[in-house]
Parts: sequence; C-alpha cells; structure tokens
Amino acid sequence: MTETRLRTLTSALAYGLSAAVFALLALQNLRYGFYPLFYPAASLSAISLGGCAYTLAVSRYQLRARGHLPMLLALHGMALAGALLAGDNGVFWSLPVLVLAYLVLPLRQAIKLTLPFAVLLALVLGWQLPASESLPAITALTLLVATAGLASWYYDHMAQSAEDLAIIDPLTGAHNARFLDETLQKEISRAKATAHPVSVLMMDIDHRDQISDMLGREQMSLLYRRLAEHLFTLIRAGDTLYFLGEGRFCLILPFTPEEGARVTAERIRRSIAEATWPQVGRMTVSMGATTHVSQDTLGERLRQRATDALEEACRRGHDHVWFSADSRQVA
Repeated sequence: MTETRLRTLTSALAYGLSAAVFALLALQNLRYGFYPLFYPAASLSAISLGGCAYTLAVSRYQLRARGHLPMLLALHGMALAGALLAGDNGVFWSLPVLVLAYLVLPLRQAIKLTLPFAVLLALVLGWQLPASESLPAITALTLLVATAGLASWYYDHMAQSAEDLAIIDPLTGAHNARFLDETLQKEISRAKATAHPVSVLMMDIDHRDQISDMLGREQMSLLYRRLAEHLFTLIRAGDTLYFLGEGRFCLILPFTPEEGARVTAERIRRSIAEATWPQVGRMTVSMGATTHVSQDTLGERLRQRATDALEEACRRGHDHVWFSADSRQVA
C-alpha cells in the first residue's frame, strides 16, 4: 500500500469513528433533554463527516491536501465549547479530537494545534473542578497528548526509514538505479523551467571482471564501498551519486554546463587513478559525460547518451573521459 492510500484510509477511518462517537453523544444528550450539549455534539459529528468526505474527495493528492487543518481547527473550537458546557465531563469531549489531529495532520502541525488546545482545556478543568478531580483529568490529558505525539513521531520515523531503504543502495550508501530515473526526470523539468544546465556522468571501473576474479565477491563489495566514499568527497553538496551495480556509478550535476562536466569528470578520473585502493593498489576508471540540451525531454535519453559516451571511452583504451552531445561527439 502506498503512502497516499495509507493516509487516505487512516484519515477516513479516524474521521468516521469521530463522527460516530459524537453522534452517539448527541443522541444521548437529546434523549435526556440536554439540548445545550446536543448541538455542540451534533456539530462535531457533522464536521467529522465533512472531514471524511473531504478525505475521500482528495484521495489522489492526500499528502498535499490543506483542508484538514481548517476542519480540525473547527473541531477543536467546538470541542472546547462543549467542554465549557459539559463541566466535569469536558475532557471526554476532547479526547477523540486530540487523537484525530495526530492521525490526520503531520506531526509538527498536530503539535502546534493540540498543545494550545490542551493548555486551554487544562485551565478550564482547573477552573471548573476541585484539584482532587481536575488533576487526574489533566494528567490523563497530558499522557494522551504525549502518547499520540510519540506514536506519530515513530510512524514518521519508520516511514522515512522505509523511504530511505527504497532509494539507497545498502552496499555503497549511494542512491540506487530506481531513484536515478525519477531524479533525472525532475532535473530535466527544472532545467527546462529555469534555463539552467544539468549534466550527467557515467563511470565504470576499468578491467572490472579481472579485478573481481582476483579479489572475490566480498573484497569487491568492499572496493565498491570505498569507491563510493571517495566519490562523496569529490562531489558538491547539490550533486547526487547513484550506484547501478557491477561497478558502474552515475552522477547528476545540476546547474553544470558542458565545461563544468568535463572538468568534474577529469578531476574524478585523475583522483581515482592517483589513489591507493585496498588489495588492488592502483585502479582506473572510464567516464562518459553529457549535458542536457533543449531537445531532451526524457531522462532515459540523457542517461542513454551518457552510457554511450562511457562505452566510447572504454573503446578508446580505458582511463579516459569522453563527452557526448546530442548529435556530435567531442573527445
């Protein structure tokens, strides 16, 4: 299940359950003739139903939906009004609303919304009830807010960890090939919108098969990791590194024209050739480079051109950099 679908399902269920709770509360107040409490409870149920309908209506872009905050502001305001009218039962009006905020909103927004509300509610309880009754209610309220916040933080942390695992190669720490296509397409769109260049470098270890036969699988994995660490020290903060497997790396260089791509590729090639590598000693790489041109609309085309440039560099004797333009190639 995708993050968007999970958020939609969670929010819809949370709104629906809140609507049911407040509907039952409204019916109970209506049954016993507590009309001043019936109207706030019915309003809370109606707003919750509206939130459920809104969630389903924006299900395709749930992660960017901004309508939840106004609805939850209305729910908190109505819950506070109900707490003022309900007296010693006021805390029970607020529990579903507090939990709902952490289920629907991002953690920071939920904290900014619920903390002032919890403080106001605690003041109301302290004002309406004696200390022997208000302190347990305030303690329960505090524990609820803390627990809900901790659960929301843990979920965000696990979601971020899962996202990192999906785009990071565990062997080298570089991004993986799956994330390359997505990022490259975004960089092309940004390049077309801002008229800034973006370049791509493709790199492969020279004589990789012979080195692999000599080192074995475990030592070869260590070599890939060391090579990735070395590359991280050579690129700029805005550049991104990708490991495509079998000794091949790719770099995306935003805001980098042809001359910058040439200089960067040559600097990387020379640095690797001059370094000392474990179990190998000296090692060289070949590199292919290309820069986005106005005709490029697909990341796949730019990636293929960089790959073709790399193959040409290998054909010319290894330890070489070859730049490829759209319809011309220059050594």
